[in-house]
Amino acid sequence: MSEDEAPETKLTQTKRRWAEQGRFLTGRISRQGTDRLPPGQHLVKNWPVLDLGQQPVVRPESWRLDISGEVDSPVSLDWRAFHALPQTRNQSDIHCVTTWSRYDNRWQGVSTHDLLDFAMPKPSASHVMLSSYDGYTTNLPLADFAVEDALLATHWEGEPLSVEHGGPVRLVVPHLYFWKSAKWVSRIEFLAGDRAGFWERNGYHMRGDPWTEERYSGD
Repeated sequence: MSEDEAPETKLTQTKRRWAEQGRFLTGRISRQGTDRLPPGQHLVKNWPVLDLGQQPVVRPESWRLDISGEVDSPVSLDWRAFHALPQTRNQSDIHCVTTWSRYDNRWQGVSTHDLLDFAMPKPSASHVMLSSYDGYTTNLPLADFAVEDALLATHWEGEPLSVEHGGPVRLVVPHLYFWKSAKWVSRIEFLAGDRAGFWERNGYHMRGDPWTEERYSGD
């Protein structure tokens, strides 16, 4: 499914309305590293599930990750080749634009650093576009994609990622709102400039920093 085929759902309509209304904005600014909980967020113990209305079931044996665009080594990785890359474990907090945050999530997967060493982005690359098996897309500056604790996760809390949370592989970029951490990742395209993804075309911020409340495009 292409990005143009991502479904229109009640959630899409609701969140587009939130963007138009500026819902949840507090006007406060926090500082990452000083304030653990970003402004306007509340802690949860569970892990809420949000998606575009469908949860694609992608079996590891049929999963592929296509890496293309401004890279020296375009490649299509199957499950075995992906797991041949160095494996990383880390722990991080996550923050959803719908105002929940969850502390101390333990992940396992492939660090974006190691993926970048493998794909070798060209000097022209400045952004990435993530595409998912459900038609979802989201954009990130390359500098955000490449932070030390970002990874393409296959496990959470010691168990394989469930389908509802983006398994078999999802992106985790903890310092941005979690809509940037695409579920069911199928393609990473390296871009020479920025381009809006699904929620960014529907009124959400092009970057999404929780500590400065970059929730919506007008922020």
